[in-house]
Amino acid sequence: MPAPQSGAGATSDGANLHPILFDFGFFQLPTYGVLLVTALLTAIYTVVRQGKREGLDSGRLLDFSTWLIVVALLGAKVLMVLTDWRFYWEHPSELVSRSTLLAGGVFYGGFIAAVFFAVWYTRVYRLPMWKVFDVYAPSIALGLGIGRLGCFAAGCDYGKPTTSALGVVFTNPFAHEVAGTPLGIPLHPTQIYESLACFLIFAILVWSYRAKQYDGQIFLRYITLYAVARFGIEFLRGDADRGFVFNHLLSTSQFIALLALGAAAGLYWYLRTSRRERAVGETGIPAVKRAR
Repeated sequence: MPAPQSGAGATSDGANLHPILFDFGFFQLPTYGVLLVTALLTAIYTVVRQGKREGLDSGRLLDFSTWLIVVALLGAKVLMVLTDWRFYWEHPSELVSRSTLLAGGVFYGGFIAAVFFAVWYTRVYRLPMWKVFDVYAPSIALGLGIGRLGCFAAGCDYGKPTTSALGVVFTNPFAHEVAGTPLGIPLHPTQIYESLACFLIFAILVWSYRAKQYDGQIFLRYITLYAVARFGIEFLRGDADRGFVFNHLLSTSQFIALLALGAAAGLYWYLRTSRRERAVGETGIPAVKRAR
């Protein structure tokens, strides 16, 4: 069964996808940019809505979200450059090239930068850090799910060649120019795989809120679920410039995902232990016995 073809990529039913949503001649509006803005606005709306339920100030969350977006975008760009530092060292002009400026960067770079900034911000403004992290976790999953649809439209973060019915063919020169996407070859739609995974993670986290036992639980669940999903999807990615470690044994994101899983396990143990110690301190009775 031949893979569907279109301007940028295609769904299994042959629907066309285009990297440029509108072209006015003097100005082009990329589909990726539109979906990225949609993702950010949707995530912020979700944060404010959940924050109200948790008793957090909406104005503070809006200010915090604005700074987080800036920091995350910068962090994503920095890790993108670091993972392909030899290329940028040999071609320094590429740091300000069109492809670099249009690229979204590496998600984990933005995430790590945002986490460090969030720790600082919550301490400065005396916000309940773990509660705030929980509020943002579902929004991150939802925003990334929408953002990956933009990646699919642009052709970036493409998958390896495949002969399966899921394969899509990119044909628009813009995708090749900006992201180096192979044209005319059926590829795994890894952008869609990750988008669906993120939407599923979002649903799980929203459902988990109902049974939340302590602050930080939702955030750590997000880290764990996304790390597992990302680690698996990376095996199907075909963009070699995303960076590798240990002589190409793991991609950069797979390596970070493993570190994230370890960190999540350690923090999970810490928060659980702290909760039990507080319970004992408040009642003088071990939490296990009190539960009986």
